[in-house]
Amino acid sequence: MLDAALIRQCADPDLKPAIVEKFIEQAGSPDPLAVTVRSGNRVILVPQAKTREEAMALIGEYVGQAVVRVGITQYPAGLGIKDVSQLKPDLVDPCENIRMGTALFGKVYLIVTKWYGNAADEALEDAIISWQSGYFEGKAVFTAPDPGNVKLAEPRQDDPGIEPDASALAKPQDEEGLDTPKADGGSDPNRAGTRIDLSGIGGSR
Repeated sequence: MLDAALIRQCADPDLKPAIVEKFIEQAGSPDPLAVTVRSGNRVILVPQAKTREEAMALIGEYVGQAVVRVGITQYPAGLGIKDVSQLKPDLVDPCENIRMGTALFGKVYLIVTKWYGNAADEALEDAIISWQSGYFEGKAVFTAPDPGNVKLAEPRQDDPGIEPDASALAKPQDEEGLDTPKADGGSDPNRAGTRIDLSGIGGSR
């Protein structure tokens, strides 16, 4: 279980600790060096990193070829970078990963809540699913604009777990869309660009 003190110290202050805990429990990893690599709907098996250097080497090897998630929050490693040289060890630092991950998840949560039109409990469930897929209502959530001030639902204390309501979330029709350029040519941080030109992975944050 994630250290509550670490959450208080590092997580985005706009998110309540109970929300952060549920987010990391459902979508994150207990290992700050965890690197997950996906190509389309396939998981690519990679060696388990034992040091920060090994984790960063794995990230650098696959960013630009596949979707790479890293650390406690499984943060999208390619977000906001145009070249692998821009990758920073912050990705595998527990506190920095929580800080970056919860800030980005907070935006995703606001986007989903705004779609619901009110602070619905289901919004948190769907926001977690959207974090995992990178999409909500067919749109890439990581590069979507911040929706601004939206009231979030209070986490239910009696809810032991999350049972996602699939009918409430419109997923992309094409699961391979994670690696498919969008028709409008916009940047999508949750898909891989080319190995040499990483300009397709995210824009400026």
